[in-house]
Amino acid sequence: MKIAIGNDHVAVDMKNEIKAYLESKGHEVINVGTDSSERFNYPVSGYKVAKMVVNGEVDRGVLICGTGVGISLSANKVHGIRACVCSEPYTAKLSKQHNNTNIIAFGSRVIGIETAKMIVDEWLAAEYEGGRHQTRVDMIAEIEETQHLKAAEE
Repeated sequence: MKIAIGNDHVAVDMKNEIKAYLESKGHEVINVGTDSSERFNYPVSGYKVAKMVVNGEVDRGVLICGTGVGISLSANKVHGIRACVCSEPYTAKLSKQHNNTNIIAFGSRVIGIETAKMIVDEWLAAEYEGGRHQTRVDMIAEIEETQHLKAAEE
C-alpha cells in the first residue's frame, strides 16, 4: 500500500517512527511533512496529504500533529476526504469499517508510539463494510457537495 504521511514540528519524532514502522511492514511511505523542529504550520501537511489521497497518488494518508485535531481539520477541507482523529485502535478500526475514512490522524502529545502503531495497524487492516453504512457516507458526501457548489456560486 502507498501511504502519504504528514506532520508538524511537534510530531517529527513520531512521524519518523511511524514511517519506519510502516515501511518495515512493506508499505511505501511518502513523507510530505516537516523534518525540522522549527515551527511549521500543520495545514500545509494536512492539505498535501489530502490532495495526494483524492488525486489517487496514494492509497491512504496518516497525519500527526500535537493533538491530531488541527491537521485533520485541514485535511477535511479537501473535497472527498474523510479524516478521523483517533486516540485508540477501536475508533480507528470503526472509522474505516463504518465511515470509509481515507486519512487517520493522531496527536504526538496525546498518545505514545506503541498506541500509534496499534491505531495504524487496526486502521490499515480494516475494510469498509458498505451496506447500511453507505447511506451515511453518501449523506456526508451530499453535504460536502452541496457546500462545495454553494461556495462556487458565491
